[in-house]
Amino acid sequence: MFTGIVTDLGKILSIKDIPAGKRTRIQAVYDTDTFDIGASIACAGVCHTVTAKRNSSEGNWFEVESAAETLALTTVSDWKIGQQVNLERSLTMGAELGGHLVLGHVDGLATIVKREDHPDSVYFQFRASEDAAPFIAKKGSVALDGTSLTVNEVDGLLFSVFLIPHTLEVTTWSERQVGGKINLEVDMMARYAARLAEFAKTG
Repeated sequence: MFTGIVTDLGKILSIKDIPAGKRTRIQAVYDTDTFDIGASIACAGVCHTVTAKRNSSEGNWFEVESAAETLALTTVSDWKIGQQVNLERSLTMGAELGGHLVLGHVDGLATIVKREDHPDSVYFQFRASEDAAPFIAKKGSVALDGTSLTVNEVDGLLFSVFLIPHTLEVTTWSERQVGGKINLEVDMMARYAARLAEFAKTG
């Protein structure tokens, strides 16, 4: 479980093909002694399990493995060496919930269709898939590349958000441009509400 509050910008050090998919080594400021092998870390919004880790004078790192389904449904298949990714360690009991509850289970990809830079914010508009769009509501929450954001407007498959300068500084969002693909996770409460409504209709 995560909150969508990015706590580090990781740097991809290596990517290797393995029978199950891909193994990626990510440099981070995290003290790797503070989490175990098997811990969960959201990488660009995708929940991954730590399979190896080390603290080093040349930079701390951890490794994750991405299965075929993850590669098919997310931007992980497009990762490149040297690329930065938003990181968040899993939520601990008693920790502040600054964003919203995020599972790290990506629902699909959203495409950036508009970017407008303003003095105090940046406006992004996205196109969601037909499967995900019904779960996105005005003033509701979404996780985009692991960042908890509030939806500004919704129009069919299109939705928009505003990002403040702080978010741009501590995440990968300053690099995002029109045409880019983004990992999208809808609010889990919207999913549960839709499921309950489905059962109510069937009696």
